[in-house]
Amino acid sequence: MSSVARRFPAGAEPQPGGGVHFRVWAPTPASISLVLQREDEGLHEFPLVREAQGYLAAYVEEATAGARYWYRVDGDLVPDPASRWQPDGPFGPSAVVDPSQFSWALQQLPGLTMHGQVVYEMHVGTFTRQGTWLSAASKLPLLARTGITVIEVMPVAEFPGRFGWGYDGVFPFAPTRLYGTPDDFRAFVDAAHRYGLAVILDVVYNHLGPDGCVFGRFAKDYFAPHSNDWGEGLNFDGPTAGPVREFFSSNAAYWIDEYRLDGLRLDATQSLHDTSEEHIIALIGREARAAAGDRQIVLIAENEPQHIRLVRPLFEGGYGLDALWNDDFHHSASVALTGRREAYFSDQRGSPQEFIAAAKYGYLFQGQRYNWQKQPRGSRADGLEPATFVNFIENHDQLANSGDGSRIRMRTSPGRYRAMTALFLLMPGTPMLFQGQEFGASTPFLYFADHNPELAAAVQKGRAEFMSQFPSMASGETQRRLPVPHDPETFRRSTLDWAEYERNECHRQLHQDLLALRRREKCFSAQRAGAVDGAVLAPEAFVLRFAEDAPRDERLLCVNFGPDLVAGSFPEPLVAPPDGCIWRVRWSSEDPKYGGMGTPEVVGERGWMIPGHSAVVLEPE
Repeated sequence: MSSVARRFPAGAEPQPGGGVHFRVWAPTPASISLVLQREDEGLHEFPLVREAQGYLAAYVEEATAGARYWYRVDGDLVPDPASRWQPDGPFGPSAVVDPSQFSWALQQLPGLTMHGQVVYEMHVGTFTRQGTWLSAASKLPLLARTGITVIEVMPVAEFPGRFGWGYDGVFPFAPTRLYGTPDDFRAFVDAAHRYGLAVILDVVYNHLGPDGCVFGRFAKDYFAPHSNDWGEGLNFDGPTAGPVREFFSSNAAYWIDEYRLDGLRLDATQSLHDTSEEHIIALIGREARAAAGDRQIVLIAENEPQHIRLVRPLFEGGYGLDALWNDDFHHSASVALTGRREAYFSDQRGSPQEFIAAAKYGYLFQGQRYNWQKQPRGSRADGLEPATFVNFIENHDQLANSGDGSRIRMRTSPGRYRAMTALFLLMPGTPMLFQGQEFGASTPFLYFADHNPELAAAVQKGRAEFMSQFPSMASGETQRRLPVPHDPETFRRSTLDWAEYERNECHRQLHQDLLALRRREKCFSAQRAGAVDGAVLAPEAFVLRFAEDAPRDERLLCVNFGPDLVAGSFPEPLVAPPDGCIWRVRWSSEDPKYGGMGTPEVVGERGWMIPGHSAVVLEPE
C-alpha cells in the first residue's frame, strides 16, 4: 500500500481503499507478529514492519471490520492494548471496528460550556435492570424532562468479570462488551443529543487494572517506578515516555472524535505524576480540544488536593481544564445532614458559614491546614467562575463509603434533605446529581467488583481496611457485615428500580421544580462571580442574597437546618427589599406537593419567621 491514513498512533484502523492497518508500540518483545483469527481457516500470521520509537505496523489487505486478531508476543497470543473492542472480554481476541459504518442522526453538534449545566452521573450497568446502552437510552427523555443537561458516564473501558465500577479498565480504547457494542454506545450518544443532552465520559489515566492488563508484554516502559493508591503509576516523564504520552492523550482525542462525546471527566488527577515541560493533563486537554475542532467541549477533573492550577488558563501556567469536583461542599453537606464527623469529614462542621463560603468562593479549603491530612489543603480560587465548581451531595464514591451504600436522604430528616437539595441546586456552582437521586431512589450504590478468586479476596480485604478509617465502621462485627464486592447480589442491589420513578412523585417534582427555577430565574441562571452574599442567622440557619442589576430580579434563599426561627429569637438579616417592595415567598421546600407542611409568609408585620428544616426563596413584590 502506497500510503496509510491513520487517525491515531496505535490500534487497528480500516483504510479508505480497503484493508486494515495495524500499529502497536512494542519495544520489549524479542519476537512479535500479527495473527488474524479466521473462522474457516484458523489462524493466519503476518509479519510486522519495525518503525521509529519502537512502533511496529502491518497493512493487511484482506482484513475487514469485525475481524478478530491477536499479536503473537514471544510465542503467546495477546490482545492489542489499543483494541477498539474485546467482544469476548479482556482475555479474548481483539476486533477491528470501523467507526465510519455508524450513521449519525445529528451532523451538527452545538458544543458545550460549563455555564448553565446540570450534570448527572450514571453507571450504565446499574442504571437499568438490563444494564445496557440501549436500555439506558430509553430513559433519556425522563432525564431531559427533569432538567438534566449533561450525562457523565462512569468509566466504560473493558475490564474483567461480569460487573464492576469501571475504574480497573485494561483496554482504554475498548468500550466494555458488558453494555453492548461500540455502535450501541454511539447510538446512546446520538439519542442523548437528540434530546438536548450532552454526554461526557469518566476516563482513568492514573493506572491500569491489575487483571487482564497486557501492556507490560509490549513495553515495560508504560509503567513508572513509583506506584499510587491503585497500582503501578504510568510513565509520563521518563526517557521513553513519548509513546506513553501519545497513547493516553490520543485516547482522550479518540473518545471525542469517534464517539462525538462532549467532554471528559479525568479521574484522580493528583495521581498523574509528570515533570515534563507540558504536563500530561495539559496535553490531554489540548489533544481532546483539537479532536473536537470548532466544537466546544468541557474537561472536568477530580483532584483530591484541590489544585486550582488545573483550571487556570494555559497562558497563566495552568492546565486549561474547565471544572473541578468540589468534595468540600459534599463533606460540609454530609455533616450538616447526618452529624457524622469522622475520617475525612472531621475538618468540616456543616455550619452556615461553610455554605456561605461555598456559594461565594467554591472551595472551602484554599490553603488552610487540613487536620485530617496534617497539611495545608487547596489553593486560592481567586477569579474563577462559579460554574467551575461541580457540587454534589451524592456520587458513586460517597454513597459506597457510607458502608451500606445508602442514599443520603435515608440518613437525615425529609425536611433537611429537601432544604439541602434546594441549596445545592440553586447555588452558583454547577450541580451534579447521581443516578436515581432525581426521583428519590431508595436503592443503595455499593462497591462491587467481579475478579478472579485470589484478586477478589485481596479487594475485599482492601475495601475493609479502607472503611476502617471510619470509627463507626471499624468494629469487627461491622466489618463482617460489609457487602462483599464480588458477590453478584451486591451488584444486583445497586441497580435502580425505575418503578420508584412513578411512586416517588414528590421527589421527582422537587428536583424538576428547582431546576426549572434555576433555569428561569435570572439571578440563579447567571452564575455570576461576586453576585452572592450571605449572613448567618442561627447555628443551623443562614440566608443567601442573589443580587441582580434590576432590583426586582433579586432573590433571597433562606436555609434552616435547625428548629423554627420565630420573630425575636434570632438577629433578622439586614436584607431590605428594593424600595417600594416587600419580601414574598416565591418557592418553599415545605410545599405539600414535596411532602412538606406548607409555609406561611416569612416576613410579616411581627418580623421574620423561618420554619425549621426548610429552604425558602423570597422575591420582592
